[in-house]
Amino acid sequence: MKISGFTMGRNVSKLYYPLRPAIESILPLVDEFVVALGAGDPDDNTRAQIEAIGSPKIRIIPTQWDLEKYPRGMENAHQTDLAMQACSGDWLFYLQADEVVHEDDLPAIEQQCRKYLDDPQVEGFVFDYLHFWGDYEHVHRTHNWYPREVRIVRNRPDIHSWRSAQSFRVMPDFDGLNYRRTENIRKLQVAPAHARIFHYGWVRPPQLMRHKQKALDTIHHGAQKVAAMAQHQAREWDYGPLHKLPRFQGSHPAVMKDWLKAFSWGHKLQYHGPSDPMRPPYKHERLKYRLLAFIEQKLLGGRTIGGVKNYRLLKRK
Repeated sequence: MKISGFTMGRNVSKLYYPLRPAIESILPLVDEFVVALGAGDPDDNTRAQIEAIGSPKIRIIPTQWDLEKYPRGMENAHQTDLAMQACSGDWLFYLQADEVVHEDDLPAIEQQCRKYLDDPQVEGFVFDYLHFWGDYEHVHRTHNWYPREVRIVRNRPDIHSWRSAQSFRVMPDFDGLNYRRTENIRKLQVAPAHARIFHYGWVRPPQLMRHKQKALDTIHHGAQKVAAMAQHQAREWDYGPLHKLPRFQGSHPAVMKDWLKAFSWGHKLQYHGPSDPMRPPYKHERLKYRLLAFIEQKLLGGRTIGGVKNYRLLKRK
């Protein structure tokens, strides 16, 4: 059995993505790790950070991004596909640049991959998500934050990244352009990975969080619209009152040790008091989603009400 890891990105370092820990977190498990690295700005040193890992398993594929050819976030999916197509494993393990796996979960992942290697009905594995917000001590468990997502898929030519690289779809006869296609596609049939994804995409210094969101909005909406939006936005991101979120009680992946030590923006975060009334509320602050989250967590044991699932969970252990 061979497992390939893969990811993609551009300007990853300057936007404060923990890409190096992400790669390092699964290097012991994978036989190779492919990075589709887009040409970035002169002040970005992502390639140097990847090369500093010093692993012969890692292979960097230089790419160019074309937001006109792949608008509305589809360049994310296109770049993900480029990395995925360069992999040679039986299973393909996708990590976005802000997703890290705990070392305690690697044995379970390998066991699942071996267990279902010869079961063609299992087309991938779904992971449980921990979404950190603002710092490394608070997580989201509200209705609008996806609790699980597909991160391992079979190496098959009809499996592609979908929409903005949120998940995957089986897409026969794919034209290589429309990653938002809705006809003649289906969700993957998956088994549980019995493992977690530590998602750090919303843990950054407030000013860098604003830069990251601007870059993401540009990929989805175009530079002109984002420039107009920026005129009405604060220079720094307001995470709101963190004390209203659940605290994380477990341990972080060991590869995140240096990142946790570098946390230096606590004085800019809000740990008490009400939200800024001048800031539009985030989804997780709205009454509807707070009520849904209460019902799901307190009355339904974590089962979600409605929502979109990018997979079909098989009855597998």
